[in-house]
Amino acid sequence: MAKQVLLNVFLGFMWMFLTTTYEPVAFVKGYIFGLLIIFVFRKFFDSRFYLYRVFSFIKLALIFIKELIMANIAVVKVVLKPKMDMTPGIFAYPTSLEKDWEITTLANLITLTPGTMVIDISEDKKILFVHAIDIKDAKAEIDGIKESFEKAIMEVSRT
Repeated sequence: MAKQVLLNVFLGFMWMFLTTTYEPVAFVKGYIFGLLIIFVFRKFFDSRFYLYRVFSFIKLALIFIKELIMANIAVVKVVLKPKMDMTPGIFAYPTSLEKDWEITTLANLITLTPGTMVIDISEDKKILFVHAIDIKDAKAEIDGIKESFEKAIMEVSRT
């Protein structure tokens, strides 16, 4: 991916120098032209087209914002109820992520979402132990995390 970004910036500057226009607009035009060239020749690179990864990262950020808002609303509902009928609990979340930074990102996203917190990670880094403030169904929680955060992280990190 880094090779593609550097090549794209290089093509943007080359466009500026070839057109002898040293304005930011000329660089942007060259950058867009470079995107087109890299997209056409994407089969010659060892990784996928880098804009796919950028879009995947934006998608991950949007998923996190959505989950953050929904979790805040759920926590406010639990707090504002006159009767505290919540069921806190700890569940084991099996992850298929392999790299340390992927697992750390997943753990941070879970912890940053109100109402949940990763309290431990197994020695083999395959299971995350998550505390939830109100857990009705652990299987539904696991499926929700797997379909949102973990799937989006895999889209960002896989080539």
